[in-house]
Amino acid sequence: MTLLIKEMHDSDRPRERLMNYGPDKLTNQELLGIIINTGNREESSITVANRIIKDMKTIRELRGLTYQELISVKGIGEAKAITILAVIELAIRMHTHSLEEDIFIKSPDDVSNLLMEKMRYYQQEHFVVLYLSTKNMVIHQETMFKGSLNTSIVHPREVYKEAVKRSAAAIICVHNHPSGDPSPSREDIEVTKRLHECGEMIGVDFLDHIIIGSGKYISLKEMNFIK
Repeated sequence: MTLLIKEMHDSDRPRERLMNYGPDKLTNQELLGIIINTGNREESSITVANRIIKDMKTIRELRGLTYQELISVKGIGEAKAITILAVIELAIRMHTHSLEEDIFIKSPDDVSNLLMEKMRYYQQEHFVVLYLSTKNMVIHQETMFKGSLNTSIVHPREVYKEAVKRSAAAIICVHNHPSGDPSPSREDIEVTKRLHECGEMIGVDFLDHIIIGSGKYISLKEMNFIK
């Protein structure tokens, strides 16, 4: 029988446990239960939280939850779904750089530090472009395309139209491999060469194409596909 929150001993309540022992001592269910705040007449917030994450292999899968998925869970309404999504987004931003800061790209590692923790968990490919100033400061970041990368989807005119609009001196393209293996495909290489050639024609430096995998990346510049 599910134990209602009001029936729990004080030491078993997640809020009291957090105050007494610290947040690091709470389970994932307890932390999510605090965010959910209240359950319903039949269930505690812990039970509702467990329903959300019981089939997840790791807590990182919370990143992929959508509003529609959350409100389909018994015990989660509009307000709770919005709160959960807001907390998840804050957690993501805490572990990534924000464009509210001045970010300078000096190496592929800088690109990885900026985007790895966000892009490595995407379940489909995202093609992101970083637009840089003459001093290689990021002045704009935009997800241009989603889906399998190929030459028919990635249009140089869209990529460079934004560069002209932003008065960008250079660009770096980044996309992820949901498989976790960042090794470039034939399509990746073709897209890279095409974008590099177009950049040369219009006077915007195409500095690199970074492919992000599961905790690792490759640079097509370092692999000599960009001269």
